[in-house]
Amino acid sequence: QVQLVESGGGLVQAGASLRLSCAASGRTFSSYAMGWFRQVPGKEREFVAAISGSGGSTGYADSVKGRFTISRDNAKNTMYLQMNSLQPEDTALYYCAARNTIYSENYYLNNVQYRIWGQGTQVTVSS
Repeated sequence: QVQLVESGGGLVQAGASLRLSCAASGRTFSSYAMGWFRQVPGKEREFVAAISGSGGSTGYADSVKGRFTISRDNAKNTMYLQMNSLQPEDTALYYCAARNTIYSENYYLNNVQYRIWGQGTQVTVSS
């Protein structure tokens, strides 16, 4: 199975942009649907965005629609989250997750649907 490593987090001011990356090991990256989740201390892990194994289908939380864009490059075994117009409420530890699936156009919104997780990358947005 794949292993995941996130990068790209940091401290930015409100209105700025960041791009998170999630690098996966292994040779079957395209057989994994992927997702981004975020968590702040004392709260449950929250869905942000998801993408199918082919990259042709995507889904977003209402709170990030129009500001965040999820994408993947299967040739590079990497998934991305482009985050624009960041707000203080976007501050969280961001995790990427993977789920092996035979359905190349399916993506998944619930964290219990994913078995493989990265360690997380911190995003902090100051006002």
